[in-house]
Amino acid sequence: MLTSGQIRARALELGFDACGVAPADGLPELARLAAWLDRGYAGGMTYLARTADRRASARAAMPSARSVVVTATLYNVDRPFSIEAADEGRAQIARYAWGDDYHRVVLRRLDALVGWMHEVWREPFEAAPYVDTGPVQERAYARHAGVGWIGKNCCLIHPELGSWLFLGEILCSLAIEPDQPEFDRCGDCTLCLEACPTQAFAAPGLLDATRCLSYLTIEHRGPIPAPLREAVGSHVFGCDVCQEVCPWNAAAPCSADPAWQPRAAWDGVGLDELSSRSDQEMAGALQGSAMRRATAAGLRRNIAVALGNASQTR
Repeated sequence: MLTSGQIRARALELGFDACGVAPADGLPELARLAAWLDRGYAGGMTYLARTADRRASARAAMPSARSVVVTATLYNVDRPFSIEAADEGRAQIARYAWGDDYHRVVLRRLDALVGWMHEVWREPFEAAPYVDTGPVQERAYARHAGVGWIGKNCCLIHPELGSWLFLGEILCSLAIEPDQPEFDRCGDCTLCLEACPTQAFAAPGLLDATRCLSYLTIEHRGPIPAPLREAVGSHVFGCDVCQEVCPWNAAAPCSADPAWQPRAAWDGVGLDELSSRSDQEMAGALQGSAMRRATAAGLRRNIAVALGNASQTR
């Protein structure tokens, strides 16, 4: 039978930075989604409610699932944090979106890992890889796979890599011996909760997405609510503040992977330059980027709000 150690070794060879195995069901964290949705914290992300039943367990997504292989990929690169930037005219873009679209890159590597698993274990088995878009509560499985713990800012934190991580999962019908779950190491620290520009955390580990800048600048359609526009600051796509203040990221390693290096179009770009780009230039810069999620129209809305905020401070 394949072991977690064998899979982890191969995963590291394929470019992943951490890997573990969790059981497919029986995780207490999975039951919390329903209550979170009932509070209205998902906002306009109605797809979460539509797929809530499938997200309740890996077996709901794939009935034959017995194990979940979880991978983590470091995307931190050698650039200053947004909270260190003194230039209010600089566009703030979430670090994960600086390079290539992680969905495509990570999925290719997961496919390669699945292919290797089939080569090593010749008996038939089912395996379904997912990267963020599938009906999988990835952070819960990552914790039970020993990849990290879920911090008070709802991000998965690895004790050595920090929280700048792309997660990927393989639902698998093989009964692979699971790893030991990671324990919470946040202690009494509340820096992430205190630093949130919109106070989006209703409680430690409980995010009201409707107030989160990542939701407002990426998922939300329509105008950004007036009471929250000032808090947007110069953020035009996502927000990293709760991760930037986290002590576990103070010495996080940097990745040399070409896939995650900042594209010239987004590297330290100014708000004025962004606003002056034509539709064709914007479309070209978004090609193969995770920033396409916000759409060009959404980005222009965010840029307009950020420019308005910058004009008030000049």
